Formats: sequence, C-alpha cells, structure tokens
Amino acid sequence: MNLLSLLLRTSPMAMVIAIVAGGLSGGGSARLVALVNEVIAGRQATTASFFWGFLGLLAVVLVAGYLSQLLLIRLGQGALLHLRLMLARQLLDCPLRHLEDLGSHRLFASLTADVETIASAFTVVPFLCIDLAIVGGSLLYLGWLSVPLLLIMVAFLLLATVTYQLIARRARRFLVTARNEQDRLFKHLRGLIHGMKELKLHQQRRQVFLTDELQQTATTYRRFTVWGMGIFAGAASWGQLIFFAVISVFLFVIPQFSALDMTLFSSYVLTVIYLNGPLENLMRRLPILSRASVALDKVESFGFMLNQFPELPSIESLSPSWQHLELKNVVHHYDRGADTTPFTVGPINLVFKRPEVVFLIGGNGSGKSTLAKLITGLYPPSSGQIILDGNRITDDNREAYRQQFSAIFADFYLFDRLLALDNPQQIEQANAYLQALQLAHKVHIQDGKLSDIDLSQGQRKRLALLTTYLEDRPVYLFDEWAADQDPHFKTVFYTQILPELKRQQKLVLAITHDDKYFHLADRILKLESGQLADSSMAKVLL
Repeated sequence: MNLLSLLLRTSPMAMVIAIVAGGLSGGGSARLVALVNEVIAGRQATTASFFWGFLGLLAVVLVAGYLSQLLLIRLGQGALLHLRLMLARQLLDCPLRHLEDLGSHRLFASLTADVETIASAFTVVPFLCIDLAIVGGSLLYLGWLSVPLLLIMVAFLLLATVTYQLIARRARRFLVTARNEQDRLFKHLRGLIHGMKELKLHQQRRQVFLTDELQQTATTYRRFTVWGMGIFAGAASWGQLIFFAVISVFLFVIPQFSALDMTLFSSYVLTVIYLNGPLENLMRRLPILSRASVALDKVESFGFMLNQFPELPSIESLSPSWQHLELKNVVHHYDRGADTTPFTVGPINLVFKRPEVVFLIGGNGSGKSTLAKLITGLYPPSSGQIILDGNRITDDNREAYRQQFSAIFADFYLFDRLLALDNPQQIEQANAYLQALQLAHKVHIQDGKLSDIDLSQGQRKRLALLTTYLEDRPVYLFDEWAADQDPHFKTVFYTQILPELKRQQKLVLAITHDDKYFHLADRILKLESGQLADSSMAKVLL
C-alpha cells in the first residue's frame, strides 16, 4: 500500500480530476513561461488578442491549480479519515489478549505519530502534482525549442534521478530504524506520564529513568532521524549541483562546439532557470513522502498483526434469561517468553446459577483477573469449554456471550458520555442513581454527557457503577470495586448493592479481599497459582 493507492481507494474519479487539473495548472505555467520567452525574443507581438489569451491562460492556471489542491486536500483528509477508522475497527475487532501482547505504546504510536506523518505527506501532494506538471510542460517546451539540448537536459535529469534514488534508499533504511526506535520512545513517554508520582518520590530512580531509558532512546531516535534526513539533504544538494552543472554546460561547453542562436539560447537558459524552483520543491518534499511511506508500511504491518486473529460478529444469539453458566476444564496459558516459566490458569471446573453472589479471592498473581476475563469471554480458553444453558460458547457466539456481562475491572476506563445508554428512560434512571450514589451534587447529565469525571477514584468507580446499572446485564463482575471506597460506601456495596442485584435475579461475581464481608457471599472461590482451591474452603471461610 502507498499514498497513491490510499488516495485512489478514497475516490478514484476525484483523484483523476485532481491530477488532470494539476497537469493543466503546471502545463499552463510552463506555457506562460514560454510565452514570456517568445515576447522577450521578439517572436511574439503583444497584440490585444495575445494579451487576452495570456490573461485567459493565467486564469486557467490559477483555477486549475486551486481545484487540484482543493480536491487533493479533500482526498487526503478523506484517506486519513478512512485510515483512522480502519485502525479503530481493527483494534476493536482484535482479541484483547493479542492487543495486550502488542503493547499500548505500539498502539498509540501508530494511531498518533504514524497517522500524523501520513497527514503531513498529504499536505504536499497537491503541490507535488503541480510541480511535476510544470517540469513536464517545461520539458515539452524545451524539446520544441531544441531536441538536442533537451536530450542533454534529460540525460542530466536521469543521472540526478538515479543517484538520488540510490542515496534515498540508504536514507530510508535509517528512517525505518528511527521509526522502530519511536515505539520504544512512546513506551518510555507512557511510563513518564503514568509513573510520575513514583518518579517524583525517588530521585535516583528518576535520574536513571531519564538518562538510561528516556534520554538514551530519544537520542537513538534522533540520531537515526538526523542521519536519514541528513542523507536526503545531501541528495538534494547533489541534485542542485547537477542542475547547475547543466547550466554550466549550456553556458561554457556547448558554445565551444556549436554556434547557437542567442535568442534560442536565452530562452532555453531562462526556462531551465525557471525549472530550478519546481525541481528544488520536489527534492525538498521527497523526504516527507519517504517518511510517510515508512509510516504507512508500519501502519500496514500493524494492521496485518491486528488482523491475524480477528473476532467475527456473532451469528448466533443467546437469550438473557439463561440460568446456568458452566466452565468445563477451562485453561488459559500465558507465554512469557523463552526465558520465563509459562503461567497457566486452570483447568477450571465451575457451575454458576442465577441468582447468586460469588466472591473470588486469592493472593496477587493467583490468576483472579485472568479467570474473570475467561468467564466474561474477553479471553477465549486455550482449551476447555464454556457452556451457557447447554449452548457451547464458540467463535460463532462469543460476541453475543460477552453481551451477557457488565463489569468494572480494576483498571476500568470511565467514558464521559453514556454511550448507547441515553434514552429518556435511562437518563431518568441515571439521575436517580446519581442521588443514590451521593454524586448528584457533583455530577449532572446533559445531552447524555456527564458534566464532570475528574473526581476521586472512589467517586469515579461509583460513576462506573451507574453505567453498569443502566446496562442491566444478567451478570455483574466487580474487580476490587470496594477497594477505593470509604467505610460507609464499602458497607453499602456489600450489604445493599450486591443483595439488591441478587434480588433482581443477577449473577454477581466479586473479586475481593474484604474478609469482613465474606459471610455475605453464597459461595467463595479461592485461587492459588492459577488453580481453584478445594471447594471445602468455602465452608471454612464462611
């Protein structure tokens, strides 16, 4: 995939019109230069008809140039929109486990840096088309003036093009390396933002992070970028050298071997000098296109990685009135690389019945969150089966299965809009929930949007709870929800919220360490090193 194919995919007809308009503008510019040369050489009288024809051609150049730029700008922005939405859809269709393996820093690098690099290339495409047309039109005019001189000019241009491509190929390799370093740079910048508190509290750690991690990666990225762009600058200087070599040949070499008509010669030299501007613009913009090509290749490879295991829409539906959820020999493997021991959760054999309140306990790293993702369908089992009222969960119905759950994970994200939960009845319910959660004095809802989400972590979790209420799913999963609540709301959660959900015939799964409230659970499941402890533990704990 390249920039041209991306533009053509957006609107082939508009692309053709833009290229034709750019060609008219560039060719018209070259023709204007030719007319000026003709007047200067005395071969063209400045009659009234010539004057109006000159103005008409000038109008064509301006209008066609504007039309070409406008169409290409629209095409470029349309292609960017298509690219962003394509990446967003690929991300949403990619399994969660695969996204976690790729790493958020890579996702952000492609969605931000790569897309912006491509966007910068689209801004130069209109001018590139016009400059190419000017060069083409000028060469035609030079051929009309003198074919032998044109052949000399073309020979030098071919020499410049071939040598430029050889140099640019090496520069592109440096830019590819720089782009790979950019992934690491984004990883460190993410650590800088999210680890700010920890870095501020430890001066030595902060200094080591700055020098050994961030500075070293940023310096490497800068070095390869400078090398790549520096080689492009050298190639541009080489092109300028060849260009002036052409003029030198015309001025000092050719007159030694052939008598030239001075009028023809002056027209030729003036046209060649005029070509310097478009040619210089082309060489200056080619590095931008090269960086965009590297970014586009990165986006394409990134999209390929996302599409390796796409999640397909469910072709089977599941009734929300089911009663039994069973995990039969469910296993999930974590491959942590060749140098570490793989971690396995399972085999897990469980049966859940509605309504029921189940607490999931265990030490850190015991596999609680992984089991929660297995139960909710965010992780497909490496082996084993999940069965819902006799229906086996497969790729054909996994999406429909996930719609049975509403969850607040420990690393939850709070949207500032009630997305797809903003009909009048739901808004009325949301306002009632804000009162019950003691947030009405801080947050109100207008046009389906929460007025403020910049709250304490406990209050943000209450807002997330409001969203799950509105979703009204058969299963509610809470991952350490009460950990950030004050004693009052912690008591409300265990003694009022969970029993109320059970009365609504919900299945409630709560990951918790609050042993003070263990007696309120119907069952307690304990994980140890990815394995379920003996079921008799429930009786002991209760």
